[in-house]
Amino acid sequence: MSKILIIEDEKSISELEKDYLELSGFEVAIEENGTAGLARALSEDFDLFILDVMLPGTDGFEICRQIRESKNTPVIIVSAKKDDLDKIKGLGLGADDYVTKPFSPGELMARVKAHLSRYDRLTGEHAKENDIIEIRGLKIDKTARRVYIDGEERILTTKEFDLLTFLAEHPNHVYSKEELFREIWDMDPWGDIATVTVHIKKIREKIEADSSNPQYIETIWGVGYRFKI
Repeated sequence: MSKILIIEDEKSISELEKDYLELSGFEVAIEENGTAGLARALSEDFDLFILDVMLPGTDGFEICRQIRESKNTPVIIVSAKKDDLDKIKGLGLGADDYVTKPFSPGELMARVKAHLSRYDRLTGEHAKENDIIEIRGLKIDKTARRVYIDGEERILTTKEFDLLTFLAEHPNHVYSKEELFREIWDMDPWGDIATVTVHIKKIREKIEADSSNPQYIETIWGVGYRFKI
């Protein structure tokens, strides 16, 4: 049974999320204070985190940042902050998804299940073994889920790793943002394709010598992205 931690100070929302998750067979824990929630997130094993942004104590952005320093566990931010800059900030800090309030409980459940399913496929017993991609100084170790540039390790989030690996496995193929979102996030875009742009930017910052002149992931203006080989 997957275990989920909700960090949310609005009790009506956290209880609604908890009810729907438990009906779907998940084990759910709730923390209403950001500082206490962060401590629990870092000290206990959970399969997915659902974070509010505006919390007493530590805010959701900082919680996400600290989780990403030590865990690849999926993180979904659920917030009333609808500004695109807030979405970009959350995704840039390593969140796997950003859902704005008010939200459909059914949509949230679909996203939770999709993230858990994909994470399990990529890290669980079905993950491919001893699979390494090497291209012009870039080494992607799919077994260990580690990335190196000229022998130096670069730390990528779960979705950054998935996106880079997918593109590297399909070199010279141009993919639209919508196609990449469906492939990596395993769900329909729901208007969230900016997520792809944010993740591509973060990947370039980590693997490119000059992110403004990328040697690996190329932008095809008006179409999407492709991995150059």
